[in-house]
Amino acid sequence: MQRLGAERPDSAERTPRQRQWRPQIYRKCTDTAWLFLFFLFWTGLVFIMGYSVAAGATGRLLFGYDSFGNVCGKKNSPVEGAPLSGQDMTQKKHVFFMNSCNLEVKDVRLSSTVLCVASCPEEQLDTLEEVQLFANTSGSFLCVYNLNSFNYTQIPNADLLCPRLPVPPSKSFPLFNRCIPQTPECYSLFASVLINDVDSLHRILSGIMSGRDTVLGLCILAFALSLAMMFTFRFITTLLVHIFIALIVLGLLFVCGVLWWLYYDYTNDLSIELDTERENMKCLLGFAIVSTVITAVLLILIYVLRKRIKLTVELLQVTNKAISSSPFLLFQPLWTFAILIFFWVLWVAVLLSLGTAGAAQVIEGGQVEYKPLSGIRYMWWYHLIGLIWTSEFILACQQMTVAGTVVTCYFNRNKNDPPDRPILSSLSILFCYHQGTVVKGSFLITVVRIPRAVLMYVYNTLKEKNAYTTTAINGTDFCTSAKDALKLLSKNSSHFSSVNCFGDFIIFLGKVLVVCFTVFGGLMAFNYHRMLQVWAIPLLLVAFFAYLVAHSFLSVFETVLDALFLCFAVDLETNDGSSEKPYFMDQEFLNFVKRINKLNTRAQRNKNSLTSEEGTELRPL
Repeated sequence: MQRLGAERPDSAERTPRQRQWRPQIYRKCTDTAWLFLFFLFWTGLVFIMGYSVAAGATGRLLFGYDSFGNVCGKKNSPVEGAPLSGQDMTQKKHVFFMNSCNLEVKDVRLSSTVLCVASCPEEQLDTLEEVQLFANTSGSFLCVYNLNSFNYTQIPNADLLCPRLPVPPSKSFPLFNRCIPQTPECYSLFASVLINDVDSLHRILSGIMSGRDTVLGLCILAFALSLAMMFTFRFITTLLVHIFIALIVLGLLFVCGVLWWLYYDYTNDLSIELDTERENMKCLLGFAIVSTVITAVLLILIYVLRKRIKLTVELLQVTNKAISSSPFLLFQPLWTFAILIFFWVLWVAVLLSLGTAGAAQVIEGGQVEYKPLSGIRYMWWYHLIGLIWTSEFILACQQMTVAGTVVTCYFNRNKNDPPDRPILSSLSILFCYHQGTVVKGSFLITVVRIPRAVLMYVYNTLKEKNAYTTTAINGTDFCTSAKDALKLLSKNSSHFSSVNCFGDFIIFLGKVLVVCFTVFGGLMAFNYHRMLQVWAIPLLLVAFFAYLVAHSFLSVFETVLDALFLCFAVDLETNDGSSEKPYFMDQEFLNFVKRINKLNTRAQRNKNSLTSEEGTELRPL
C-alpha cells in the first residue's frame, strides 16, 4: 500500500495541504451572505403566498362560478353593483350554460349566461313547460335567479331569461363541474368553443385538479417503488444487479413502445377536434422522441460498462458497511420526503390561488367578470424558481447530513468504538455553521438546472464532486470546497474513480426505474380521460415528483459512496500507511483498494505491452 501515495509531491509541497485537509479541526460559519439572501428570497415567497390568499379564489377553479360572481356549491359574498351576487349556492353545485349549443366568445368572454344549478337535465327539454316541470320536480332552476319558476310560462319575455330551447340532455363532468351536453352536435361545438378558449394556465390547472386522484395514486406508487429500490441497494448482490439492469432495459423499451403506440393511436383517431387532444398528441410525440434518445444513450452506457458490475457490487457492499455503522442513515429520506411533501402541497395550493387571482368587475346586465391582476405572470416565474431552489435546498441538507455522518465515522481511529450519535452531530454542525453553504450550493445547482444543456459541465463539477463532503471535512465555504475537492479528486482519480462512476450510474438507473414505472402507470391512467384533460403537464409533474422522491431515497447511497471516495483521497493525502501515519480506512476497504489498484496496474501493463509490440515491428532484431 506504500505505492498508493507514491505519486504525491514531496513533504515541503505537501505541508499546507496536510493542514488544510485535516478533518474536523475547527468550525466557522460559511457563506452567511447566501443564507441572508435565501431569507430575503423566502420573504418574497411569503408575500406571494399572502397575496394569493387575499386575491385568489381557488374555489372558482375547483367548483366553477356563474355569470354573477357566485361560486357554485358555496355561500358567497355580494359584489357591489351586481344584485344577483352573494347568493347561497350550497345546494347548487353544477355549472349550467343557458345556451350550450350556440356558445360564442365575444370580447374574450362567453356570450351565454352561466348559472349554478342543483342538477343537470339528463333528458331533452323542448318547451318552457318542461323546463318548469323539471324545476318543480328536481329543484334545479334553469332560468335566471330572479325569475320564479311559477312565472316561467306566464311572463312574455321568459324566453330571454330561460335557456334556449330545446335544452339538450347534459351530464356533469368533473372539469369545473360543468353540465356538458350529450348530443353529438352540441357537444362538439360546446367543447371546441369553451375548452379551446379557456386560458392556458386554467386549462393546465383544471387538468391537474380533474386528475388529482390519479396524481395522488402515482405519487404513492413512486414512494413505494423508491422504498423497494432502497432495500434492494441495501442488500445488493451480483444477481440482483443483473435482474435490476434487465428490468431497466425492459422498462425503458416498454415505456418507449407505449409512447409511440399512443401517438400512433392519436394520429389515427379521426374524432380529434379539441385543442386539448391536439396538445396531448404533440406532447406525446415530444415524450416519445426524448424517451427514445434517453433509452438509446442508457443502453449504450450499460453495454459499455457491463464488465464493471462485479467490482461495483463490491463497492456498494463497502458502502453498505459504512451505512451499517450508522443504520439510521436509511431513515433520513423519510423526513426529507415528509418535508418535500409539505412544501409541494403548499406550493401547489399557492399556484392554484395565483391562477385564480383577479379583480371582480361588474359589466352590463349586472353580470360579473374577473380581470387578471397585473404582475401575476412574474409571480409565477418567481414561484417556479422557489420550487426548484427550495427542493434542492431540502435535498442538499440531507446530503450534507449524510456526508457529515460518513466523515465522522471514517476519520475515527478506533473502528470498534464508533462515535456517539454521529447523525445528530452532523445535523447540529449543519444548522450551526453550514446552512449558507447548502443555500449557495442549491442555488448554483438551481441556476444550472434551467439551462442544463449549456452548463452541464458546471453542474457535474458542483454536484458530483461533492463539495458538501469537503465542507463537512474542512468547514470551508462552498466554492472553496468545490475547488479543493476537484483538485484532490483529479489528483487521485487513478485509483477507483471508474468503479465509483459506475456505482453512481447504477444508483442513477435505480431512479430511472422508479420514473419509468410511474410514468407508465400515468400513461395508462391519463389516457382514459384524453378528451377534456390536458394531462401532459400533470404527467410531467408526476415524473418530476417520482424522480425527486427516488433521488431523496437513493441519494443516501450516492452521497455515502462519493463521501467515501473523497475521504479515501484525503486519507491518502494526509497519511502514508506507516505506523506513524496509519490510514483511517478499515481492512476491508483497504483490500478492496488493493484489488482495484492491481486491476488498474494490469490494464496499464497490457496497454504498454501492446504499444511496445507495435513499436518493435519497426525495429530490426
